[in-house]
Amino acid sequence: MLPPIDTPRGNIIAMGRNYQKHAEETSVGGDVKPPTIFTKAVTSITGPYDDIPIDASISDEIDWEVELGVVIGKRGANIPRSEAMDYVFGYFVLNDVSARDIQNGWGGQYFKGKSLDRSCPIGPWVVTADEAPDPRSLGLRLTVNGVVKQEGNTGDMIHPVDGIIEWSSKGMTLLPGALIATGTPDGVGFTRTPPEYLRPGDVMETEVEGIGTLRNRMVAAKVGALADHSHHGA
Repeated sequence: MLPPIDTPRGNIIAMGRNYQKHAEETSVGGDVKPPTIFTKAVTSITGPYDDIPIDASISDEIDWEVELGVVIGKRGANIPRSEAMDYVFGYFVLNDVSARDIQNGWGGQYFKGKSLDRSCPIGPWVVTADEAPDPRSLGLRLTVNGVVKQEGNTGDMIHPVDGIIEWSSKGMTLLPGALIATGTPDGVGFTRTPPEYLRPGDVMETEVEGIGTLRNRMVAAKVGALADHSHHGA
């Protein structure tokens, strides 16, 4: 099954630290401030049941993040929160798979660490807003090899969907078909003691209540061109 929206309009818009316990586990608790907004490259998108490649020469700290995804249905900028839900076309499930060593080690780069090729499964479909359950209280759950790693509820969002649309549209036009990743609850791998990361063979199941479930296996990627120097007499 393919991604329900294969080539969205522009990068995926994503929210960092939008659940209180996750904000605390990444040591950025405290008052509600404007959300951390970053983007993910469209080349990161992959299907709901696709394998996800791990190339250890690029990253060996691959982590998981279950999120509710939102599809924007009509163009808008400076959208007031009271009107924000009129701009939602529908909802999907997203796993914001993150290379923590790149995200944190290359000078703090969300974009690069969260944009590895074919690392972001979305789907399994878009549930249109008229058919979707209330996004303010949906259970989120992520398992690795059947073991529950994340269990949360969209009710714990610091900025709910209407607030996210208000903030992200300030001075910035949202286009029809744009995808928004609304943030992840606590339970990610890199904050655990000891830290946990994904390895080839691991299977993730990523679920948002009333929307659907993704199922993705991590696989070892083919070694890239950098390892081929021996063939050139080097």
